[in-house]
Amino acid sequence: MDVGEHPIAAVTSFRLFRGDSNLEAFFRMKRNNLSVGNKVVQSSPAVKQPKLGFYSSLNQTHTYTVLLDWGSLPHYVVLRIFQYLPLMDRARASSVCRRWNEVFHIPDLWRKFEFELNKSATSYFNCTHPALIQQIIKKHAAHLQYVSFKVDSSTESAEAACDILSQLVNCSIQTLGLISTAKPSFMNVSKSLSSIKIEDTPVDDPSLKILVANNSDTLRRLKMSSCPHVSSDGILCVADHCQGLRELALNYYMLSDELLLALSSETHVNLEHLRIDVVSENPGQIKFLSVKKQSWDVLIKHSPGVNVVMYFFLYEEELETFFKEETPVTHLYFGRSISKAVLGRIGLNCPRLIELVVCANGLQALDNELICIAEHCKNLTALGLSECEVSCSAFIEFVRLCGRRLTQLSIMEEVLIPDDDYSLDEIHAEVSKYLGRVWFPDVMPLW
Repeated sequence: MDVGEHPIAAVTSFRLFRGDSNLEAFFRMKRNNLSVGNKVVQSSPAVKQPKLGFYSSLNQTHTYTVLLDWGSLPHYVVLRIFQYLPLMDRARASSVCRRWNEVFHIPDLWRKFEFELNKSATSYFNCTHPALIQQIIKKHAAHLQYVSFKVDSSTESAEAACDILSQLVNCSIQTLGLISTAKPSFMNVSKSLSSIKIEDTPVDDPSLKILVANNSDTLRRLKMSSCPHVSSDGILCVADHCQGLRELALNYYMLSDELLLALSSETHVNLEHLRIDVVSENPGQIKFLSVKKQSWDVLIKHSPGVNVVMYFFLYEEELETFFKEETPVTHLYFGRSISKAVLGRIGLNCPRLIELVVCANGLQALDNELICIAEHCKNLTALGLSECEVSCSAFIEFVRLCGRRLTQLSIMEEVLIPDDDYSLDEIHAEVSKYLGRVWFPDVMPLW
């Protein structure tokens, strides 16, 4: 997920290309329509009709039947499909017909592009052909807004990426994504960027400082993931120099009291979104450095509307450091099992909580913990539970306490345990009554 976004999208029209059964039904419908058309043509006894093949029959019967044609798809449907195609496949598809070629040159198709640069003899990446790169720069540079570079570890590839950027001087790039094993020279980018996304890249503190220095006046969003060579000092440099930074995503090991204080300085704008991914740096790591409550309080005082989003990918024993004192988190997602004790601390120490997703828990019912969360987390509007156990009575009490502010409630059916008061057949009616809308348990996770 990008910073401040929840990128889940479904393109219904694209499913036409994915389902073999749909294609079989489509061609079966064609054959049926053709047979009807032939009957109409052959119904006149005065004219003896020659035996027609499939394609000649298609031409003869077009006045009687309306046949589907890939070339007649609306522009917006073809555009959506093209957006999912690699560049070479997109270029080949553009030569199918005039209509698809028109879509190939629509500016919306060229707002986002990923350049793949490598020394083909030594890299496993595909490489964007130099002729195509020049064509893109020549015809579509003015439309580019979101640019990614995927490069290998060679200096030549890094230099090629910088050369392409230097040719995009008239381009209104807003987001630059770096997916690379390139050397730090790749970070010396003198574009005015508002958003930077760096993933799986061995960028270090000095190269990050160079990138920040060149974009300190315009940078609004920074997302960093799997960048083990960047320390908390490097992120602190970003906060010190980029006073307009509004959205930040980073790993927990980069978080520090000093960083939160820097983001809360008088000269810094109000932070709107802070995403923190909590993963183990080393296998078997149990202890994590804790952030002081006073540092969180300063941040919230400076940016009272900030969303603090935390994704946890830890085992139960690794969570003992967290939520022992008040934490201003607003969105919590647990990708692994979480203990009753941790959930109990969340209910007591996370008063700003808006959304909670728990993917797994042990075999102990979470009745008291859920009710505690409902009583203390007055802003809670969304809950997702899977591979947990909650009694039907406790769940109904939880919903009653939260009421209609629960706008999203995704609970797997096997989570709910019947008791003396309610069965599974009865629970949906009670929950629907308190929510003010029809509700049923889910048969599969929706998050």
